[in-house]
Amino acid sequence: MTRSKKTSVSESSLHPRNLHHGRYDLVLLCQHTPELKPFVTEKVNGDKTINFSDHNAVIALNQALLAFYYKVKLWRIPPGYLCPPIPGRADYIHYLADLLAKSNEGIIPVGKQVKVLDIGCGANCIYPIIGSQAYGWQFVGTDVDTISIKCAQNIVQSNSCLKKHIKLVQQKESGSIFKGVIGDNDFYDLTMCNPPFYASMDEALISNQRKQKNLRINTNKRSGRFNKVAERNFGGQKAELWCEGGEIQFLKSIVTESVLYSNQVTWFSSLVSKKDNVAIIKKQLNGVGAKKIEVINMRQGVKVSRVIAWSFFT
Repeated sequence: MTRSKKTSVSESSLHPRNLHHGRYDLVLLCQHTPELKPFVTEKVNGDKTINFSDHNAVIALNQALLAFYYKVKLWRIPPGYLCPPIPGRADYIHYLADLLAKSNEGIIPVGKQVKVLDIGCGANCIYPIIGSQAYGWQFVGTDVDTISIKCAQNIVQSNSCLKKHIKLVQQKESGSIFKGVIGDNDFYDLTMCNPPFYASMDEALISNQRKQKNLRINTNKRSGRFNKVAERNFGGQKAELWCEGGEIQFLKSIVTESVLYSNQVTWFSSLVSKKDNVAIIKKQLNGVGAKKIEVINMRQGVKVSRVIAWSFFT
């Protein structure tokens, strides 16, 4: 896809294999997904943009990106559910592919023989979509939320390119991560997770209000240019945004349970939003006997996030 100077995704700090470098070519995207066109406006310099503070505009943009890049023609999520920024989500997948390549003579394994478990796939099912279409991997997506599982299942069943690659399983034990999902005879090359960030709904609401205020402040009315904080306006439900104890408690739970499935998963992994949590989790991993620990830094524009991955195999 050719890139013109249109709406910015991020600086060229995404993973080299990420398909979303540069700026969105909104003219071309509208040609393939006309539903996006009503949300596109023109800035004073002639560039095309969308209002990233408009949730419906962001959903339409995601639909266009998924249709153009990943052949997913039908993608719908319920009102109020998390609408993820696709470039950043794709980065996690590509860095996990590099992780697998390290133990495969530098070659990224592709195809259905690679089994991946996505903890908290959400209604958007974004990681299984990107991973299955980019590398042909086989995914199991889990979530505690019934609506999320039903919506993700509808997305899979509505797109022939996904049907043979993605299975959805509801986690019926809300206090568990892997228990009830990984069976005695199951083996996974990878597990992945984007854990809830906040410790309470109040904390999530206050943060969202602050971001909305920053968005208004950082909108340059003369140029129509939107600050990158706009890309954080993606909604979200309880299980997607917060849990008791916040991100650190969720990460600790993943590590604790991973010990019980140490022989059934090659690499466990999770996103870590708060930098200070990395050292805490590394200390816990050393304490439970992890043989390998990897910390991968990812950058999307000014935003920095991390993936922590660990294995009990030598």
